[in-house]
Amino acid sequence: MNIVLVGLSHKTAPLEMRERLAFAEALLPDALSRLVDQETVDEGLIVSTCNRVELIASTAAGADRGIACLADFLSEFHQLPPDALNGHLYRHADADAIKHLFRVASSLDSMVVGESQILGQVKEAYQHAINAGTIGRVLSQVMHRSLSVAKRIRSETGVAQNPVSVSSVAVELARKIFEDLTDKTVLLVGAGEMGELAARSLLDAGTGKLIVTNRTAERAEEIARKYSGGAVNFEAFYDVLPSADIVLCSTGAPDYVIHPAETKRALKFRKKGPVLFIDISVPRNIDPRLADIENAFLFDVDDLESIVKANIRERQQEAQQAEAIIEAEVKNFVEQLRSLDIGPAVVEVKELLSQIVVSEFKRNRKRLGDLSAEQEAAIEAVLIPALVNKLSHPMIVHIRNAARDGEPSQMMDELRKMIRIE
Repeated sequence: MNIVLVGLSHKTAPLEMRERLAFAEALLPDALSRLVDQETVDEGLIVSTCNRVELIASTAAGADRGIACLADFLSEFHQLPPDALNGHLYRHADADAIKHLFRVASSLDSMVVGESQILGQVKEAYQHAINAGTIGRVLSQVMHRSLSVAKRIRSETGVAQNPVSVSSVAVELARKIFEDLTDKTVLLVGAGEMGELAARSLLDAGTGKLIVTNRTAERAEEIARKYSGGAVNFEAFYDVLPSADIVLCSTGAPDYVIHPAETKRALKFRKKGPVLFIDISVPRNIDPRLADIENAFLFDVDDLESIVKANIRERQQEAQQAEAIIEAEVKNFVEQLRSLDIGPAVVEVKELLSQIVVSEFKRNRKRLGDLSAEQEAAIEAVLIPALVNKLSHPMIVHIRNAARDGEPSQMMDELRKMIRIE
């Protein structure tokens, strides 16, 4: 059984490509069922966030074939020619795939090392796969260990201390543009978790007022009450745009919801200074041409990367400690997975030995003289299984050791030769 992973992230692909390959939550059940085709992919799950899209699977068809299947699925599902992904995809198998997943869950592969959102996103991806019935024995253990490793790193290292996130980056941007935030107003367009976190960070940093708009009015009103702000209808947010100093956009819409022409008209009625637009949606929800409007500053998720590089450098020492933990965890977990795979080999050894013992018993049966039915039954039910267990024990130990060394098939070949049964 091989574990394979194919994906792309902010490190390998621009935002435009990540947008095209993102899996909307509503499409995940269908995508997962199509991913697990029972011929190549036995188990699978999909991690899709603003900064990465990754397919993880277990396969009995071999690592190369499994990786090719995942890459083909990614291009076919999103109706892209395979060569469109050239240079953007990374491909990992077995220990490398496990290590990558451990690093992702632990936020070591994130744009912002130490951010907390990715662990929740990995948990959600796991739950979606469970709901779709695409998780089995192998990936279940991989995911449980990934979550366990992530929690260990957060508790044993300082990677997550004073975590830097999109929220804190939003505060940093606002302070660079406005310096004093006490009289500033935040307009939150879309009331999702990421947007709420960013808005809350800005309020905690001193911004004076929050206005919330969302396609579901009840959600907007809920967030507004929570932070003593106001709510407006989604169709009317351009009316309040002139009063906003900071516009945070985070919706699940598949295209732009804030357009330059309407924004330019709205800002004609603005009487004070610049407006900071922060688009943390993938796909983007603010038309990039909005940056051409005078006194409008627009940042998207890729723009945030340069801002967080300094914070990443500060965390390198803690990250090195976390990497050492992951190396040890990967080694131990790979050994554990290999030991799980010896089950069929153990059954085969016992069956081969049982054939020998039964054959010898039948060949020498006459020499045992008269036996009662109870004695015959005792030999078959007690003595033969006891002999098989006794003889197989040292062989099973050797198989287990060979599995840890990655050579179980060679050991089985030697055992077959030793007991002279093909």
